[in-house]
Amino acid sequence: MTDPRRAAVRTLLLAHAPADDQEASFVQEMLALCEAEGDPFARDHFAPGHFTASAFVSDNAGARILLVHHGKLHRWLQPGGHFEPTDPDVWAACQREVAEETGLADVTLADGHRLLDVDIHEIPSLRGDPPHRHYDLRVHLRCNDPEAEAVAGSDARAVRWVPLRGDPEAVLGGESDESVLRALRRLARA
Repeated sequence: MTDPRRAAVRTLLLAHAPADDQEASFVQEMLALCEAEGDPFARDHFAPGHFTASAFVSDNAGARILLVHHGKLHRWLQPGGHFEPTDPDVWAACQREVAEETGLADVTLADGHRLLDVDIHEIPSLRGDPPHRHYDLRVHLRCNDPEAEAVAGSDARAVRWVPLRGDPEAVLGGESDESVLRALRRLARA
């Protein structure tokens, strides 16, 4: 039986408009992972790695993005992580991860059923897992409750709303990476 998540991810990737040549190469590598042996959504699929899902969560006005300070990677990143076997699709995985890492449960898709960004990054050996790659599928979610308070949970050490206008890198004190800044630039232009 064909895994419906593979087909859905393939469709999302084929419809995605990469921001640059690097992101275009990530799309091609992800399409190849869709065809890989084994379950590319399983956290123990290490060769070469597995899909993850993450979200850039904007406030109701679209002026700020919520980032988490990742406990193991020691950087400001968007909330996200591994697929669970019970996650039927990218959207469910993103919403679950946002709730686990920030406490925000009232979030919805901001831009329809499409990807905001894709990234592939190296994960060092942690907790007995070998080094591997995360093939990160990123979406834009909107927090519907302007009074909701985000609270660090799960793998997050802290949470912070970052303004989309201005210089997010300065706000984050250099503790982020280019893939996060690329997505923030994309959202700021929208």
